[in-house]
Amino acid sequence: MGEPVTLPPLEVDLELIRRLDRNGPRYTSYPTADRFDKGFGPAAYIPWLRKRAADPDRSPLSLYFHIPFCNTLCFYCGCNKVITKDFSKSEKYIQYVIKEMRMQAALMGERQRVEQLHWGGGTPTFLTHEQMRALMGATRELFDLAADGEYSIEIDPRKVGDETIALLAELGFNRISIGVQDFEPEVQKAVNRIQSEEETLRVIKAARANGFQSVSIDLIYGLPKQTVAGFKRTLEKVIAADPDRLSIYNYAHLPTVFMPQRRINEADLPIAQVKLEILGLAVKTMTDAGYLYIGMDHFAKPQDELAVAQREHRLHRNFQGYSTHSDCDMISLGVSSIGQVGPTYSQNFRELDDYYAALDRDELPVMRGMELNRDDELRRAIIQYLMCHFELDKAALEREWDIRFDEYFAVELGELAERAAEGLVELTPEAIRVTPRGRMLIRNVCMVFDHYLRTREQHARYSKVI
Repeated sequence: MGEPVTLPPLEVDLELIRRLDRNGPRYTSYPTADRFDKGFGPAAYIPWLRKRAADPDRSPLSLYFHIPFCNTLCFYCGCNKVITKDFSKSEKYIQYVIKEMRMQAALMGERQRVEQLHWGGGTPTFLTHEQMRALMGATRELFDLAADGEYSIEIDPRKVGDETIALLAELGFNRISIGVQDFEPEVQKAVNRIQSEEETLRVIKAARANGFQSVSIDLIYGLPKQTVAGFKRTLEKVIAADPDRLSIYNYAHLPTVFMPQRRINEADLPIAQVKLEILGLAVKTMTDAGYLYIGMDHFAKPQDELAVAQREHRLHRNFQGYSTHSDCDMISLGVSSIGQVGPTYSQNFRELDDYYAALDRDELPVMRGMELNRDDELRRAIIQYLMCHFELDKAALEREWDIRFDEYFAVELGELAERAAEGLVELTPEAIRVTPRGRMLIRNVCMVFDHYLRTREQHARYSKVI
Protein backbone atom coordinates (compact mmCIF):
# COMPACT_ATOMS: atom_id res chain seq x y z
CA MET A 1 0.00 0.00 0.00
CA GLY A 2 3.05 2.29 -0.11
CA GLU A 3 4.82 4.27 2.56
CA PRO A 4 2.92 5.44 5.67
CA VAL A 5 1.12 8.71 5.04
CA THR A 6 0.36 11.40 7.63
CA LEU A 7 -2.67 13.46 6.72
CA PRO A 8 -2.44 17.26 6.92
CA PRO A 9 -4.15 18.88 9.92
CA LEU A 10 -7.93 19.04 9.83
CA GLU A 11 -9.48 22.44 9.07
CA VAL A 12 -12.91 23.24 10.49
CA ASP A 13 -14.84 25.74 8.40
CA LEU A 14 -18.13 26.17 10.27
CA GLU A 15 -19.63 28.42 7.61
CA LEU A 16 -18.86 25.84 4.90
CA ILE A 17 -20.39 23.11 7.06
CA ARG A 18 -23.50 25.20 7.70
CA ARG A 19 -23.91 25.93 4.00
CA LEU A 20 -23.39 22.37 2.77
CA ASP A 21 -25.04 20.38 5.56
CA ARG A 22 -27.62 18.03 4.05
CA ASN A 23 -29.14 14.60 4.60
CA GLY A 24 -26.94 11.69 3.62
CA PRO A 25 -25.86 8.11 4.44
CA ARG A 26 -23.16 7.31 6.98
CA TYR A 27 -21.76 4.64 4.64
CA THR A 28 -21.11 1.88 7.13
CA SER A 29 -21.93 -0.09 3.99
CA TYR A 30 -22.46 0.51 0.32
CA PRO A 31 -25.10 -0.01 -0.87
CA THR A 32 -26.78 1.21 2.32
CA ALA A 33 -29.17 -0.99 4.32
CA ASP A 34 -32.28 0.79 3.05
CA ARG A 35 -31.49 -0.73 -0.37
CA PHE A 36 -31.67 -4.31 0.92
CA ASP A 37 -34.26 -6.59 -0.70
CA LYS A 38 -36.74 -8.77 1.20
CA GLY A 39 -36.38 -11.28 -1.62
CA PHE A 40 -32.89 -12.05 -0.30
CA GLY A 41 -33.51 -14.63 2.43
CA PRO A 42 -31.87 -17.77 3.82
CA ALA A 43 -31.94 -19.53 0.44
CA ALA A 44 -29.85 -16.74 -1.09
CA TYR A 45 -27.51 -16.42 1.90
CA ILE A 46 -26.67 -20.07 2.63
CA PRO A 47 -24.82 -20.78 -0.67
CA TRP A 48 -22.34 -18.04 0.20
CA LEU A 49 -21.63 -19.65 3.58
CA ARG A 50 -21.01 -22.96 1.79
CA LYS A 51 -18.84 -21.27 -0.82
CA ARG A 52 -16.79 -19.76 1.99
CA ALA A 53 -16.48 -23.20 3.61
CA ALA A 54 -15.04 -24.63 0.37
CA ASP A 55 -12.52 -21.80 -0.12
CA PRO A 56 -9.04 -22.82 1.11
CA ASP A 57 -7.94 -19.17 0.99
CA ARG A 58 -10.91 -17.80 2.91
CA SER A 59 -10.42 -14.70 5.02
CA PRO A 60 -10.71 -14.64 8.83
CA LEU A 61 -14.05 -13.81 10.40
CA SER A 62 -15.44 -10.91 12.35
CA LEU A 63 -18.33 -11.84 14.67
CA TYR A 64 -20.98 -9.36 15.78
CA PHE A 65 -23.58 -10.13 18.47
CA HIS A 66 -26.53 -7.80 18.96
CA ILE A 67 -27.76 -7.75 22.57
CA PRO A 68 -30.95 -5.62 22.48
CA PHE A 69 -31.83 -5.40 26.19
CA CYS A 70 -31.63 -2.24 28.32
CA ASN A 71 -32.74 -1.52 31.89
CA THR A 72 -33.90 2.02 31.10
CA LEU A 73 -34.85 4.02 28.04
CA CYS A 74 -32.54 6.78 26.80
CA PHE A 75 -34.79 9.20 24.96
CA TYR A 76 -32.28 9.98 22.17
CA CYS A 77 -31.67 6.34 21.24
CA GLY A 78 -32.32 5.06 17.72
CA CYS A 79 -30.98 1.54 18.30
CA ASN A 80 -33.04 -1.66 18.13
CA LYS A 81 -33.67 -2.34 21.82
CA VAL A 82 -35.94 -4.02 24.37
CA ILE A 83 -36.51 -2.17 27.65
CA THR A 84 -36.91 -4.65 30.51
CA LYS A 85 -35.61 -5.68 33.91
CA ASP A 86 -36.54 -9.33 33.37
CA PHE A 87 -33.38 -11.42 32.96
CA SER A 88 -35.41 -14.45 31.85
CA LYS A 89 -35.94 -12.60 28.56
CA SER A 90 -32.21 -12.37 27.95
CA GLU A 91 -31.81 -16.02 29.02
CA LYS A 92 -34.22 -17.10 26.28
CA TYR A 93 -32.57 -14.78 23.79
CA ILE A 94 -29.06 -16.10 24.43
CA GLN A 95 -30.23 -19.68 23.81
CA TYR A 96 -31.65 -18.64 20.45
CA VAL A 97 -28.51 -16.69 19.51
CA ILE A 98 -26.43 -19.76 20.31
CA LYS A 99 -28.74 -21.84 18.11
CA GLU A 100 -28.33 -19.37 15.25
CA MET A 101 -24.55 -19.43 15.74
CA ARG A 102 -24.50 -23.26 15.64
CA MET A 103 -26.50 -23.24 12.40
CA GLN A 104 -24.17 -20.75 10.72
CA ALA A 105 -21.05 -22.52 11.98
CA ALA A 106 -22.33 -25.88 10.69
CA LEU A 107 -22.84 -24.42 7.21
CA MET A 108 -19.25 -23.12 7.20
CA GLY A 109 -17.76 -26.45 8.28
CA GLU A 110 -14.69 -26.71 10.48
CA ARG A 111 -14.04 -24.18 13.26
CA GLN A 112 -13.15 -20.99 11.42
CA ARG A 113 -10.66 -18.43 12.58
CA VAL A 114 -12.02 -15.26 14.20
CA GLU A 115 -9.85 -12.14 14.49
CA GLN A 116 -12.50 -9.65 15.57
CA LEU A 117 -15.55 -9.92 17.84
CA HIS A 118 -17.98 -7.31 19.11
CA TRP A 119 -20.98 -7.33 21.45
CA GLY A 120 -23.22 -4.34 20.75
CA GLY A 121 -26.66 -3.26 21.78
CA GLY A 122 -28.79 -2.32 23.49
CA THR A 123 -26.68 -2.93 26.55
CA PRO A 124 -24.55 -6.09 26.34
CA THR A 125 -23.75 -5.88 30.04
CA PHE A 126 -27.47 -6.32 30.75
CA LEU A 127 -26.66 -10.04 30.57
CA THR A 128 -26.01 -11.93 33.78
CA HIS A 129 -22.53 -13.32 34.34
CA GLU A 130 -23.84 -16.82 33.63
CA GLN A 131 -25.35 -15.68 30.34
CA MET A 132 -22.09 -13.99 29.33
CA ARG A 133 -20.17 -17.18 30.10
CA ALA A 134 -22.63 -19.28 28.12
CA LEU A 135 -22.47 -17.07 25.03
CA MET A 136 -18.70 -16.77 24.98
CA GLY A 137 -18.29 -20.45 25.79
CA ALA A 138 -20.40 -21.46 22.80
CA THR A 139 -18.47 -19.01 20.62
CA ARG A 140 -15.13 -20.57 21.57
CA GLU A 141 -16.56 -24.05 21.04
CA LEU A 142 -17.69 -23.23 17.49
CA PHE A 143 -14.92 -20.89 16.33
CA ASP A 144 -11.15 -20.55 16.63
CA LEU A 145 -10.62 -17.18 18.35
CA ALA A 146 -7.20 -15.77 17.55
CA ALA A 147 -5.03 -15.14 20.60
CA ASP A 148 -4.18 -11.65 19.33
CA GLY A 149 -7.68 -10.78 18.11
CA GLU A 150 -9.72 -7.64 18.82
CA TYR A 151 -12.59 -8.46 21.17
CA SER A 152 -14.73 -5.48 22.13
CA ILE A 153 -17.92 -4.75 24.04
CA GLU A 154 -20.16 -1.72 24.62
CA ILE A 155 -20.49 -0.75 28.29
CA ASP A 156 -23.10 1.18 30.26
CA PRO A 157 -21.16 2.26 33.39
CA ARG A 158 -24.36 2.69 35.42
CA LYS A 159 -24.92 -1.06 35.67
CA VAL A 160 -21.38 -2.44 35.74
CA GLY A 161 -19.26 -3.26 38.79
CA ASP A 162 -15.56 -4.09 39.00
CA GLU A 163 -16.39 -7.80 39.08
CA THR A 164 -18.12 -7.58 35.69
CA ILE A 165 -15.10 -5.87 34.13
CA ALA A 166 -12.89 -8.62 35.58
CA LEU A 167 -15.20 -11.26 34.11
CA LEU A 168 -15.12 -9.63 30.67
CA ALA A 169 -11.32 -9.73 30.74
CA GLU A 170 -11.46 -13.38 31.79
CA LEU A 171 -13.76 -14.13 28.84
CA GLY A 172 -11.25 -12.58 26.44
CA PHE A 173 -12.51 -9.05 25.88
CA ASN A 174 -9.67 -6.55 25.48
CA ARG A 175 -11.45 -3.39 24.28
CA ILE A 176 -14.41 -1.48 25.69
CA SER A 177 -16.59 1.33 24.42
CA ILE A 178 -18.27 3.43 27.11
CA GLY A 179 -21.40 5.45 26.50
CA VAL A 180 -21.26 8.86 28.18
CA GLN A 181 -23.06 11.25 25.78
CA ASP A 182 -22.75 14.27 28.15
CA PHE A 183 -21.76 14.78 31.80
CA GLU A 184 -23.97 17.83 32.37
CA PRO A 185 -26.79 16.99 34.85
CA GLU A 186 -29.42 19.04 32.98
CA VAL A 187 -28.67 17.25 29.71
CA GLN A 188 -28.69 13.85 31.37
CA LYS A 189 -32.07 14.56 32.93
CA ALA A 190 -33.49 15.75 29.59
CA VAL A 191 -32.53 12.48 27.87
CA ASN A 192 -33.26 10.17 30.85
CA ARG A 193 -29.69 8.98 31.28
CA ILE A 194 -28.33 9.90 34.71
CA GLN A 195 -24.68 8.86 34.83
CA SER A 196 -22.05 10.34 37.13
CA GLU A 197 -18.46 11.06 36.23
CA GLU A 198 -17.44 8.80 39.11
CA GLU A 199 -19.28 5.80 37.63
CA THR A 200 -17.54 6.30 34.31
CA LEU A 201 -14.07 6.77 35.78
CA ARG A 202 -14.51 3.67 37.97
CA VAL A 203 -15.18 1.51 34.90
CA ILE A 204 -12.19 2.96 33.04
CA LYS A 205 -9.94 2.33 36.06
CA ALA A 206 -11.19 -1.25 36.30
CA ALA A 207 -10.61 -1.80 32.57
CA ARG A 208 -7.03 -0.55 32.83
CA ALA A 209 -6.42 -2.70 35.91
CA ASN A 210 -7.68 -5.77 34.05
CA GLY A 211 -5.44 -5.28 31.04
CA PHE A 212 -7.87 -3.88 28.48
CA GLN A 213 -5.86 -2.58 25.53
CA SER A 214 -8.24 0.16 24.41
CA VAL A 215 -10.86 2.35 26.04
CA SER A 216 -13.24 4.36 23.86
CA ILE A 217 -15.79 6.97 24.98
CA ASP A 218 -18.92 8.00 23.07
CA LEU A 219 -20.37 11.52 23.22
CA ILE A 220 -23.33 13.09 21.41
CA TYR A 221 -23.70 16.75 20.45
CA GLY A 222 -27.04 18.38 19.69
CA LEU A 223 -28.88 16.94 22.71
CA PRO A 224 -31.51 18.95 24.60
CA LYS A 225 -30.20 21.51 27.10
CA GLN A 226 -26.68 21.37 25.67
CA THR A 227 -24.63 24.57 25.61
CA VAL A 228 -21.15 25.38 24.42
CA ALA A 229 -19.99 26.00 27.98
CA GLY A 230 -21.53 22.78 29.25
CA PHE A 231 -20.04 20.64 26.50
CA LYS A 232 -16.66 22.26 27.18
CA ARG A 233 -16.88 20.95 30.75
CA THR A 234 -17.77 17.47 29.45
CA LEU A 235 -14.82 17.48 27.05
CA GLU A 236 -12.45 18.52 29.83
CA LYS A 237 -13.61 15.61 31.96
CA VAL A 238 -13.29 13.19 29.05
CA ILE A 239 -9.74 14.30 28.25
CA ALA A 240 -8.83 13.90 31.91
CA ALA A 241 -10.10 10.30 31.69
CA ASP A 242 -7.52 9.76 28.90
CA PRO A 243 -9.41 7.39 26.54
CA ASP A 244 -7.58 5.89 23.57
CA ARG A 245 -10.45 6.79 21.24
CA LEU A 246 -13.37 9.18 21.28
CA SER A 247 -16.50 9.30 19.13
CA ILE A 248 -18.59 12.48 19.00
CA TYR A 249 -21.87 11.74 17.24
CA ASN A 250 -24.38 14.20 15.87
CA TYR A 251 -27.81 13.75 17.45
CA ALA A 252 -30.35 13.26 14.67
CA HIS A 253 -33.80 14.22 15.93
CA LEU A 254 -36.14 11.96 13.96
CA PRO A 255 -39.16 11.43 16.25
CA THR A 256 -41.29 10.06 13.40
CA VAL A 257 -38.72 7.28 12.93
CA PHE A 258 -37.58 6.69 16.53
CA MET A 259 -40.50 6.82 18.94
CA PRO A 260 -38.48 7.39 22.17
CA GLN A 261 -37.37 10.74 20.75
CA ARG A 262 -40.95 11.98 21.04
CA ARG A 263 -40.26 12.39 24.77
CA ILE A 264 -37.68 15.05 24.00
CA ASN A 265 -38.90 18.64 24.15
CA GLU A 266 -37.89 20.08 20.79
CA ALA A 267 -37.74 23.57 22.32
CA ASP A 268 -34.80 22.33 24.43
CA LEU A 269 -32.69 21.34 21.42
CA PRO A 270 -29.78 23.67 20.65
CA ILE A 271 -30.27 25.81 17.56
CA ALA A 272 -28.18 25.04 14.46
CA GLN A 273 -25.59 27.73 15.19
CA VAL A 274 -25.01 26.43 18.73
CA LYS A 275 -24.62 22.88 17.39
CA LEU A 276 -21.98 24.12 14.98
CA GLU A 277 -20.16 25.97 17.76
CA ILE A 278 -20.21 22.82 19.91
CA LEU A 279 -18.81 20.82 17.00
CA GLY A 280 -16.07 23.37 16.39
CA LEU A 281 -15.20 23.38 20.09
CA ALA A 282 -15.08 19.57 20.19
CA VAL A 283 -12.74 19.28 17.21
CA LYS A 284 -10.38 21.98 18.49
CA THR A 285 -10.36 20.59 22.03
CA MET A 286 -9.60 17.04 20.91
CA THR A 287 -6.93 17.97 18.38
CA ASP A 288 -5.29 20.37 20.85
CA ALA A 289 -5.17 17.46 23.30
CA GLY A 290 -3.21 15.41 20.75
CA TYR A 291 -5.97 13.27 19.26
CA LEU A 292 -6.10 12.70 15.52
CA TYR A 293 -9.28 13.07 13.50
CA ILE A 294 -9.83 9.66 11.89
CA GLY A 295 -13.01 10.54 10.04
CA MET A 296 -16.73 11.03 10.49
CA ASP A 297 -17.16 11.16 14.29
CA HIS A 298 -13.95 9.43 15.39
CA PHE A 299 -10.78 10.65 17.10
CA ALA A 300 -7.86 8.53 18.28
CA LYS A 301 -4.45 8.91 19.85
CA PRO A 302 -1.61 8.81 17.28
CA GLN A 303 -0.44 5.41 18.53
CA ASP A 304 -3.93 3.87 18.48
CA GLU A 305 -4.51 1.03 16.01
CA LEU A 306 -7.00 3.09 14.01
CA ALA A 307 -4.53 5.93 13.55
CA VAL A 308 -1.74 3.52 12.60
CA ALA A 309 -4.02 1.72 10.13
CA GLN A 310 -4.99 5.01 8.53
CA ARG A 311 -1.35 6.03 8.10
CA GLU A 312 -0.59 2.63 6.55
CA HIS A 313 -3.70 2.67 4.31
CA ARG A 314 -5.17 -0.38 6.06
CA LEU A 315 -8.19 1.34 7.58
CA HIS A 316 -11.62 -0.11 6.79
CA ARG A 317 -15.22 0.85 7.52
CA ASN A 318 -18.03 -1.59 8.28
CA PHE A 319 -21.30 -1.80 10.22
CA GLN A 320 -19.47 -1.17 13.51
CA GLY A 321 -17.68 1.92 12.18
CA TYR A 322 -13.95 2.17 11.49
CA SER A 323 -11.96 -1.06 11.69
CA THR A 324 -8.45 -2.38 11.11
CA HIS A 325 -9.70 -5.69 9.63
CA SER A 326 -10.48 -4.99 5.99
CA ASP A 327 -10.33 -8.59 4.82
CA CYS A 328 -12.79 -10.16 7.30
CA ASP A 329 -16.18 -11.54 6.37
CA MET A 330 -18.66 -10.54 9.08
CA ILE A 331 -21.06 -13.03 10.63
CA SER A 332 -23.71 -11.13 12.59
CA LEU A 333 -26.00 -12.77 15.12
CA GLY A 334 -29.16 -11.69 16.91
CA VAL A 335 -32.09 -9.44 16.03
CA SER A 336 -31.57 -6.75 13.38
CA SER A 337 -27.86 -7.53 12.99
CA ILE A 338 -26.26 -7.05 9.56
CA GLY A 339 -23.54 -9.30 8.20
CA GLN A 340 -21.33 -9.41 5.13
CA VAL A 341 -20.13 -12.60 3.46
CA GLY A 342 -18.42 -12.33 0.08
CA PRO A 343 -20.38 -9.91 -2.14
CA THR A 344 -23.52 -10.16 0.01
CA TYR A 345 -25.18 -8.32 2.87
CA SER A 346 -27.81 -9.96 5.07
CA GLN A 347 -29.95 -8.58 7.89
CA ASN A 348 -31.84 -10.53 10.53
CA PHE A 349 -35.44 -9.90 11.59
CA ARG A 350 -35.84 -6.81 13.76
CA GLU A 351 -38.52 -8.16 16.11
CA LEU A 352 -37.87 -10.87 18.70
CA ASP A 353 -41.01 -12.85 17.80
CA ASP A 354 -40.03 -13.03 14.13
CA TYR A 355 -36.45 -13.93 15.03
CA TYR A 356 -37.56 -16.72 17.38
CA ALA A 357 -40.16 -18.05 14.91
CA ALA A 358 -37.59 -18.48 12.13
CA LEU A 359 -35.20 -20.37 14.41
CA ASP A 360 -38.07 -22.52 15.71
CA ARG A 361 -38.57 -23.55 12.06
CA ASP A 362 -34.83 -24.36 11.93
CA GLU A 363 -34.35 -21.53 9.43
CA LEU A 364 -31.72 -18.82 9.57
CA PRO A 365 -33.54 -15.60 10.60
CA VAL A 366 -32.51 -13.60 7.52
CA MET A 367 -35.13 -10.92 6.81
CA ARG A 368 -33.53 -9.17 3.83
CA GLY A 369 -30.24 -8.54 2.09
CA MET A 370 -28.62 -8.21 -1.31
CA GLU A 371 -25.94 -9.62 -3.57
CA LEU A 372 -23.74 -6.85 -4.93
CA ASN A 373 -23.07 -6.59 -8.64
CA ARG A 374 -19.74 -5.47 -10.04
CA ASP A 375 -20.74 -1.82 -10.16
CA ASP A 376 -21.82 -1.99 -6.49
CA GLU A 377 -18.47 -3.48 -5.50
CA LEU A 378 -16.53 -0.88 -7.49
CA ARG A 379 -18.42 2.00 -5.94
CA ARG A 380 -18.09 0.42 -2.50
CA ALA A 381 -14.30 0.33 -2.96
CA ILE A 382 -14.24 4.02 -3.95
CA ILE A 383 -16.38 5.08 -0.99
CA GLN A 384 -14.18 2.99 1.34
CA TYR A 385 -11.01 4.70 0.06
CA LEU A 386 -12.53 8.14 0.47
CA MET A 387 -14.10 7.52 3.89
CA CYS A 388 -10.94 5.98 5.33
CA HIS A 389 -8.08 7.75 3.55
CA PHE A 390 -9.58 10.92 2.00
CA GLU A 391 -7.97 10.27 -1.37
CA LEU A 392 -8.31 8.06 -4.42
CA ASP A 393 -5.52 6.95 -6.79
CA LYS A 394 -7.32 6.68 -10.13
CA ALA A 395 -4.58 4.67 -11.87
CA ALA A 396 -4.50 2.07 -9.07
CA LEU A 397 -8.27 1.74 -9.26
CA GLU A 398 -8.11 1.35 -13.05
CA ARG A 399 -5.60 -1.49 -12.74
CA GLU A 400 -7.60 -3.26 -10.06
CA TRP A 401 -10.98 -2.96 -11.76
CA ASP A 402 -9.98 -2.81 -15.46
CA ILE A 403 -11.83 0.41 -16.20
CA ARG A 404 -11.09 3.84 -17.63
CA PHE A 405 -11.98 5.98 -14.63
CA ASP A 406 -12.73 9.23 -16.43
CA GLU A 407 -15.04 7.45 -18.89
CA TYR A 408 -16.80 5.23 -16.34
CA PHE A 409 -17.40 8.11 -13.95
CA ALA A 410 -17.87 10.97 -16.40
CA VAL A 411 -21.10 12.13 -14.71
CA GLU A 412 -19.55 11.85 -11.25
CA LEU A 413 -16.49 13.87 -12.30
CA GLY A 414 -18.82 16.67 -13.34
CA GLU A 415 -20.35 16.68 -9.87
CA LEU A 416 -16.91 16.44 -8.25
CA ALA A 417 -15.96 19.62 -10.09
CA GLU A 418 -18.80 21.29 -8.16
CA ARG A 419 -17.42 19.85 -4.90
CA ALA A 420 -14.00 21.20 -5.89
CA ALA A 421 -15.49 24.66 -6.44
CA GLU A 422 -16.97 24.42 -2.93
CA GLY A 423 -13.51 23.63 -1.55
CA LEU A 424 -14.19 20.01 -0.56
CA VAL A 425 -11.85 18.22 -2.98
CA GLU A 426 -8.85 18.77 -5.19
CA LEU A 427 -8.95 17.10 -8.62
CA THR A 428 -5.91 16.15 -10.70
CA PRO A 429 -5.62 13.81 -13.68
CA GLU A 430 -4.18 11.20 -11.32
CA ALA A 431 -6.16 11.54 -8.10
CA ILE A 432 -9.09 12.81 -6.06
CA ARG A 433 -8.04 14.30 -2.74
CA VAL A 434 -10.34 15.54 -0.02
CA THR A 435 -9.10 18.87 1.33
CA PRO A 436 -8.43 19.44 5.05
CA ARG A 437 -11.58 21.60 5.19
CA GLY A 438 -13.58 19.00 3.24
CA ARG A 439 -12.83 16.05 5.51
CA MET A 440 -15.70 16.78 7.89
CA LEU A 441 -18.04 16.79 4.88
CA ILE A 442 -16.74 13.52 3.47
CA ARG A 443 -20.29 12.17 3.18
CA ASN A 444 -21.06 14.91 0.64
CA VAL A 445 -18.14 13.70 -1.47
CA CYS A 446 -19.05 10.01 -1.20
CA MET A 447 -22.67 10.69 -2.17
CA VAL A 448 -21.43 11.65 -5.63
CA PHE A 449 -20.56 7.98 -6.22
CA ASP A 450 -23.80 6.58 -4.77
CA HIS A 451 -25.69 5.20 -7.76
CA TYR A 452 -28.84 4.58 -5.73
CA LEU A 453 -29.19 8.19 -4.65
CA ARG A 454 -29.57 9.10 -8.32
CA THR A 455 -32.55 6.80 -8.77
CA ARG A 456 -34.24 6.72 -5.36
CA GLU A 457 -33.13 9.78 -3.41
CA GLN A 458 -36.72 10.82 -2.78
CA HIS A 459 -37.23 7.62 -0.75
CA ALA A 460 -34.10 7.87 1.38
CA ARG A 461 -34.35 8.89 5.02
CA TYR A 462 -30.97 9.90 6.37
CA SER A 463 -29.61 12.14 9.09
CA LYS A 464 -27.79 15.40 8.40
CA VAL A 465 -24.13 14.89 7.46
CA ILE A 466 -23.07 17.09 10.41
